[in-house]
Amino acid sequence: MNKQSTQKATQVYELLRRSIIMLEIKPGAPIVEKDICAELSVSRTPVREAVQKLAEEGLVNVISHSGTYVSGISFQVAEEGFVIRRALEIESVRRAASRYNDAAGAELDAIVKRMQVLIDTGRLELYLEEDDMLHEAIARLSGMPRIWKFITLAKVHLDRMRQLSAPVPGHLAMVTEQHAAIVAAIRAGKPDHAELAMRIHLESSFDVMARLYQEGTSMFSQDAS
Repeated sequence: MNKQSTQKATQVYELLRRSIIMLEIKPGAPIVEKDICAELSVSRTPVREAVQKLAEEGLVNVISHSGTYVSGISFQVAEEGFVIRRALEIESVRRAASRYNDAAGAELDAIVKRMQVLIDTGRLELYLEEDDMLHEAIARLSGMPRIWKFITLAKVHLDRMRQLSAPVPGHLAMVTEQHAAIVAAIRAGKPDHAELAMRIHLESSFDVMARLYQEGTSMFSQDAS
């Protein structure tokens, strides 16, 4: 595959991945290559490359003689992603608290303010992206920005659960307060407080998501237990 085709494959992959994670394309929905080619004005080669990468992440299922379909959310894989994320985020936030500077603090404050605006204006579907920006900024402040790359790879199914939990009444308001507490602990330069704030945030958020799974929804895969 040449450079231009590789770039197109990456663009198609990122577009489809975002749409699946944001639940714009629901679990069980077909991924029709010819429709994507027509919509994005690309050949089948980059689309097939993108679909292969999505299959490797468990976001789509390629079924022989049937087609390609968006996979259900695997609770088991999401829980594994949560455990990995928690371990890495705790290390990240502790280091960030030891390396605080005013420029980083201003960036974190600005993101929290944007989160509040999204809640106030009811644009909850966009919250996840700002949420990720905050955690990525913390990773950069930690001095180990590649931590966020590994977290991103681990939390694919978790992200869809996060999006599913966004409309739960009061959930994102609580999350925003928790983010503010994390930022305050980083600003104070207190790693232990930052770790505790991050633990509370991640664990309470996962509890909300776990309840959605227990209540049952067609969004989850049947073999997730």
